[in-house]
Amino acid sequence: MFLPFFENLRAARIPVSLREYLTFLEGMKVGLATYDVEAFYYLARVSMVKDERNIDKFDRAFAASFEGLEQISMSQVMEAVDVPGDWLEKMAEKHLSAEEKAEIEALGGFDKLMETLKERLKEQEGRHQGGNKWIGTAGTSPFGAYGYNPEGVRIGQKESRHQRAVKVWDKREFKNLDDTVELGTRNIKVALKRLRRWAREGAADELDLDGTIRATAENGYLDVKTRPERHNAVKVVLFLDVGGSMDPHVKVVEELFSAARTEFKHLEYYYFHNCLYEGVWRDNSRRWTDQIPTHEVLRTYGPDYKCIFVGDASMSPYEIAYPGGANEHWNQEAGQVWLQRARDQWPSNLWINPVPEKYWDYTHSINMVQEIFENRMVPMTLAGLEQGMRELTR
Repeated sequence: MFLPFFENLRAARIPVSLREYLTFLEGMKVGLATYDVEAFYYLARVSMVKDERNIDKFDRAFAASFEGLEQISMSQVMEAVDVPGDWLEKMAEKHLSAEEKAEIEALGGFDKLMETLKERLKEQEGRHQGGNKWIGTAGTSPFGAYGYNPEGVRIGQKESRHQRAVKVWDKREFKNLDDTVELGTRNIKVALKRLRRWAREGAADELDLDGTIRATAENGYLDVKTRPERHNAVKVVLFLDVGGSMDPHVKVVEELFSAARTEFKHLEYYYFHNCLYEGVWRDNSRRWTDQIPTHEVLRTYGPDYKCIFVGDASMSPYEIAYPGGANEHWNQEAGQVWLQRARDQWPSNLWINPVPEKYWDYTHSINMVQEIFENRMVPMTLAGLEQGMRELTR
């Protein structure tokens, strides 16, 4: 029955194997997703999707495989499916309060509820608005949408309003996710995890289970061994462009910064505006009074650091190419000189650009920065960050 679904997944270039498909079928056989569209979706996805980049493709294949289901009338569904009473009882325990269950029992219980629904589906013709008997909207009937009844079955409503529906019959839609969309903090963390070099340093405060077992077997008594906690030893110096044309990108840059601080134990960060010059800062509110000389930053962090610039690289070409070209102060040396110094100090370097890649050719300054970085510029997408992390690990 699910073979066309499997074929649609393969046609969508999702690398699903026969073993994974059989795992999905086994889950269905033992009843992991009985009478629950959402559980069915997640069972299929967890069984057959191994990479987040394929979730959007999976959603499309899922929709293509089951697109006719929403057109089946409710009377056909109720005649074709005999909803077990014990399932309804379990749903009640999960979703209804004691007061709501008592009220439903007083009105006749679940058997009466489902029996009445079947009868009204057979009797009703057309759409009904308001009222307290027919299946419709904005009424107090136990069946329908956008109304209220403590003993209800929700039909045709996008989301729950009172959280009192016994069974949700709505078609579900799931958010797209692929490797070309702009990122959120969760996806950024997934991409940054590819830049890792594990090390154990510091106090030995983590239980070494294998070592404890080995030492106990060798010594004949319990010999507990500990070790330093494992962490990502990659060192990163991060330069963040702020202000001006970067204002529309504040949210995604904040998410990138948050993810980087979580992922990298050794992270140093500095702000700049448009292009790197003789001074950077750590606090934007004190950018004019508490700048740090860029030469000092270059001397402080060794070439073992990875250097990442984040900015739209959108500015006047003079800001990059000429002394005095900066738009906020007189720079003694051209911005390209400072960018090249940074690249020389940290050979493992990268520029992340929040501007969609398809627009890069329309901005001359972006092309100039690309040339300085020898095309080591990537877009701020999942695929772009993964490409960038591969560049930094070379």
